[in-house]
Amino acid sequence: MKTILFNLTDGELEQFITQLGQPRFRSKQVREWLNRGAPDFSVMKNLPEDLRNKLSEIAETLPLKIVKRLQSSDNQTTKFLLELNDCEQIECVLMRTTYGNSVCVSSQAGCAMGCKFCASTLLGLKRNLTVNEMFAQVLVAQWELRRDKMRDIKPNGDANNGDVSHIVVMGTGEPLQNTENVIGFLERANTELNISWRRITVSTCGIVPGINELNKWGRPINMAISLHAPDDDLRSQIMPINNKYKLQEVLDAAFAFSDAHNRQLMIEYILLGQKDKNDSVVLYNASEEHANKLSKLLQGHNVMVNLIPWNTVDERDFASISGNAVHRFQDILIKNGVHTRIRRERGADIGSACGQLRLKNAKDKK
Repeated sequence: MKTILFNLTDGELEQFITQLGQPRFRSKQVREWLNRGAPDFSVMKNLPEDLRNKLSEIAETLPLKIVKRLQSSDNQTTKFLLELNDCEQIECVLMRTTYGNSVCVSSQAGCAMGCKFCASTLLGLKRNLTVNEMFAQVLVAQWELRRDKMRDIKPNGDANNGDVSHIVVMGTGEPLQNTENVIGFLERANTELNISWRRITVSTCGIVPGINELNKWGRPINMAISLHAPDDDLRSQIMPINNKYKLQEVLDAAFAFSDAHNRQLMIEYILLGQKDKNDSVVLYNASEEHANKLSKLLQGHNVMVNLIPWNTVDERDFASISGNAVHRFQDILIKNGVHTRIRRERGADIGSACGQLRLKNAKDKK
């Protein structure tokens, strides 16, 4: 098996390079390329060609490699299917916005949460990701942004400086089942990439001990709660985690985090429909009653509800609802004094919802 140079300490990397008969300063050059997210050794043009060729034979740069890269038609979203060293696959998404460049990072290979509307969980949980594997996803995105500069692609004009500015841990997996490594990754992103705590968001479906651990950790990051239902009965039907941590218990822990760090809590709410006997779409969790129930849960708290039109997953029984129904739901929340917005759909033409690309690739292999 080839050595992954990114996983080596500076001392180990220096030893690896000098054992090839190279001067010590070569290890610093290699490290600089690794920290930029270099996908292979061919791009390291300040290294001698014979060293590049030798490294290609015996080593890898990062602990993951790109299997597929999908670009949205508007050039604003790039989705990566990445393969880890043990052949497990994950996804990350680069989103170029008017306020900067955001990377959606996976924290696990697969997911064990079993949410009934999600593609990520269909293949089960394989394992947690390491700090290096999460950090490398950001470097993949950084390298892609450098490719943008080379190709003179400016989807948002000059609104950002070409570097990753925001991180959302909302990709495949439940971050708070891998809390120690997620914290290690975020500490590193803050220190080495200078990404502000206030530009980092961690999403959870409601692992209460993990929320409490983040609160104790004490960094003023943003938190997003995947709620998706306004009562325990409905939430337990679509989110098995609710059988362990009830809705109000989750919200109480999240409100405590929000209050302690003076951060607005994001509530993620996927709007779902189902097909009836006449093949018409009926509302599942998006009726006026549901909107009023959700309002009562959140009134008086510093929250922002992110309404998410559902991206169709063939293996799931739900259906997308009309834009009018989405706006009616939003109008009720606003009328009840709850700050809300409808998430702008990004990368629909490349299947940017969590787990879709990984699932499709697994099916194609069969």
